[in-house]
Amino acid sequence: MSLSFRGKRYVHRWSKASQHEFTPADDADLNRWTDMLTLNVQGSVHSGEALAQVASGVMANYQRHGKVLQTRSTPPTATQPAEHFMAAVLGRPDVLEAAFARCVLVENTGLVLVASHRIHGQKVGPAMSEWLADKGDATERALMAWNHWPSPDSLQRLPQSTS
Repeated sequence: MSLSFRGKRYVHRWSKASQHEFTPADDADLNRWTDMLTLNVQGSVHSGEALAQVASGVMANYQRHGKVLQTRSTPPTATQPAEHFMAAVLGRPDVLEAAFARCVLVENTGLVLVASHRIHGQKVGPAMSEWLADKGDATERALMAWNHWPSPDSLQRLPQSTS
């Protein structure tokens, strides 16, 4: 399976349980990846209230492991269920990750799509600040406009990784 995001083709690399990771075709090393899309299927989530609880859990995780940059929720309409968005910077001194998460209901099942960008090396803080200033807003807009959702069932049929 592959996905398209911001003009790049992302290839399925790894799945375990409900988590599915995709990196660009030329970024196959899961130990040193730069860009990744992660889809987490929330199989027991079928309502806006349950999706809000998932979003709260993602937020709590981001707060424990980094700095939350922004959050927002889009209220439901007659035709669209509520959605939730979070952006954070996570990491350690030698690796920083900008994570942009969108929580949605697809086919009446919760999905969390995370678009991540990592910077590896020494003095990663200034490089991450520069990346966020240059590409952060565009990444957020692309994530919020993305509507190429694979079905939760198709994701759960992906081959499971053993490691």
